[in-house]
Amino acid sequence: MPKTKSIFVCKECGHQSVRWQGKCPECDGWNTFSEEEQISENMQGHGSCLSRDDYRTEQPRPLKDIELKDSHRYQVGINEFDRVLGGGLVEGSVVLLAGQPGIGKSTLLLQASNSLSRNPRVNKVLYICGEESTSQAKLRASRLAGFDSSNMLIASETNLDVILEHIKNISPQVTIIDSVQVLYDPSVSSAPGSVSQVRECAAKLTYTAKKLGMALFLVGHVTKEGAVAGPRILEHMVDTVLYFEGERVTSFRVLRAIKNRFGSTNEIGIFEMTDKGLSEVENPSHFFLQEKPKDICGFCVTSSIEGTRPILVEVQALLTLTNFGMPRRQASGFDYNRLNLLVAVLEKRAGLQLANCDIYLNVAGGIDLDEPASDLAVALAVASNFKNKALRPGMVAFGEIGLGGEIKAVTCAKQRIDEASRLGFREIIIPKANLSGIENKSKAVLTGVDTLNEALNAGF
Repeated sequence: MPKTKSIFVCKECGHQSVRWQGKCPECDGWNTFSEEEQISENMQGHGSCLSRDDYRTEQPRPLKDIELKDSHRYQVGINEFDRVLGGGLVEGSVVLLAGQPGIGKSTLLLQASNSLSRNPRVNKVLYICGEESTSQAKLRASRLAGFDSSNMLIASETNLDVILEHIKNISPQVTIIDSVQVLYDPSVSSAPGSVSQVRECAAKLTYTAKKLGMALFLVGHVTKEGAVAGPRILEHMVDTVLYFEGERVTSFRVLRAIKNRFGSTNEIGIFEMTDKGLSEVENPSHFFLQEKPKDICGFCVTSSIEGTRPILVEVQALLTLTNFGMPRRQASGFDYNRLNLLVAVLEKRAGLQLANCDIYLNVAGGIDLDEPASDLAVALAVASNFKNKALRPGMVAFGEIGLGGEIKAVTCAKQRIDEASRLGFREIIIPKANLSGIENKSKAVLTGVDTLNEALNAGF
């Protein structure tokens, strides 16, 4: 009989302790420890659909003697999804998809499973819906546009042993688990959703996927802070971690990769939630600027690089006189500390008296601008609202601002210029250092600036 002992596990980070603690020493969470029974038993004896021969250990060999195999990718059939995955779903990879409740994770994977099952290279797709019955999943699928799949198999199950038995009998090339927090391993005595259950279920599913060469999707819940619920080891054992972001009250959705062993983590996928499911936004720049106001102060358009493609977004600034001694600074979609730095540069180098103003900054569309190339647009938007004077129409600005008020060069300047010109912008303010080596074939006028004062003079 296996030996059992009681341990206390933090629900947030998975830290284990032999006694209860009020504060977790790892994540500093309060009242997060819960008592669980730990069974010291070999994982290989339970819950695997592999035979004994599959557990033969591989002898160490010199690296030069290892044959390099081509990584086979399955095209999901959703271009935005394939872009974030790095060109498609790699055979034998494990992908963790996390997001807030009701954001559309199940809808996205249901559409992805429908597209994958139509791929001639994919034989079968197994969809495990642990949070709903098969009839409920069928009702949800009937509302999606063009959903008709014969190679997609679906089952409602939470027992890990039964799921692994289904995988053994069906031998699917792609398996989707929705979600990993509701699964339970009979060999673990704790309740479903606990740290021990999530860790053990994810470990056995990942091991099975690697041995069988089966692509695996795991749906994960998130905490109130926005991180993946469960132990942090869950993100380390998978190949790709995707976050599905957006507000449930709006139709805008963003899929971004936080970790990707087979592609870039800079790519994003943009979707729009409709009554027929999620639809791809093929032209995100037009999508973000379709409601752009005209001749209003405090608005400036910038060109941001998301992965390999440029996206035009609108930066909005609002300044009001403060009613208290300490002025308020608030930023949505932009780094708060970076905003304070740019405000200080505007005061010191441009002479704008912003010490008695509350400043509110917003990036339209819910995009997060985390590259320094958006500094110039933020500064122009703040200066425009402070002067109560709109920037010239049809203008785009990008560039990094230094502490001395200098405008520094940015990467991918040509791609940014081409995207702005394609959408009809007639003037583009860029760092003067980026003018050299760029052959302007567009109809837009390029204005190079060296300092912040030159940029302010060129913007009005």
